[in-house]
Amino acid sequence: MKRLFVLFSLLACWLTLAIGCKKNDSEPQTELRFVVPSNFPEAVYKFENNTVSQAGFELGRHLFFEDALSIDNSVNCGTCHQQFAAFANLDHSVSHGVNDCFGTRNAPPLFNLAWQKEFMWDGGVNHIEVSGLNALVDPCEMANSLDNITAALSKKKPYPDLFKKAFGTPDINSQRIFRALTQFTAMMVSATSKYDKHIRKEVGGEFTAAEQAGYVLFRDKCSKCHSEPLFTDLSYRSNGLDQDPKENGREKISRQASDGGKFKVPSLRNVELTRPYMHDGRFFSLEDVLEHYNSGVMDHINLDPELKKDPVRGIALSKPEQQQIISFLKTLTDNEFIRDKRFAEL
Repeated sequence: MKRLFVLFSLLACWLTLAIGCKKNDSEPQTELRFVVPSNFPEAVYKFENNTVSQAGFELGRHLFFEDALSIDNSVNCGTCHQQFAAFANLDHSVSHGVNDCFGTRNAPPLFNLAWQKEFMWDGGVNHIEVSGLNALVDPCEMANSLDNITAALSKKKPYPDLFKKAFGTPDINSQRIFRALTQFTAMMVSATSKYDKHIRKEVGGEFTAAEQAGYVLFRDKCSKCHSEPLFTDLSYRSNGLDQDPKENGREKISRQASDGGKFKVPSLRNVELTRPYMHDGRFFSLEDVLEHYNSGVMDHINLDPELKKDPVRGIALSKPEQQQIISFLKTLTDNEFIRDKRFAEL
């Protein structure tokens, strides 16, 4: 009788485990939600035909930090887009890719991409889902091809399994690669800085006197181009830098002489962390940037009208005013974002 009881108990345990496993296997995939912060406008990217899921997001995360995306397995997206620098490339003036090759432009930070219609300093890419293509094939970045990448991932664990979990089958193609990367990068929303808490009247958003004075100055002097809440109007402007004759900015894409020397206005969110600054990474401090606008703006046929309003080209800012603006700019640092474990390298 005792022996029969033991057998019955073991059978019951086995059935319980089997039912539990079956239940877990049949549970629907965890869905993530893209949430628009209350102080933000509606996003441009709607995740149409690319509904974000936990599996898709995790696949994108793997791909973002995957060296096999480069021709010699030496660099990945995270090489030039470091989380601690708000996914910019701290202290690197220009991108640094395979074969110790240096590019010509500064690697921009990655956040709030779902609000952008165009990408790159010159707007050469017009859809978020292919925004990474240039880095993959550029000879000074990853120097690879889509055919090589799909072939390499098809042979490398755990990618067939990850693609199956994300898309239903283990098939790997460029569209799926780009959509998974987009699920990861489009979820990089930076909206929990001190500034955001101030605007939303949340705990921790109280400005100091210097920050408030800087905010007032910023709105008066800088907000025409760096408009809230994204801190960019996403336009292309010439800001009075001396130009390399080979670097014509937006004109390369539009073929319009009126776009010569113009580059996309960058977001100033997390700007404390994303040095060096400008399209070519020429300035290594915020003080240098503000002094450029105060005294270093050079004339240009396409110089932005906002820099022609004062008697002298530029934006007149005393040293104390510059420091007040910097105090405000530091309230745009989003420490929660740069420490978010969801975006960390695996």
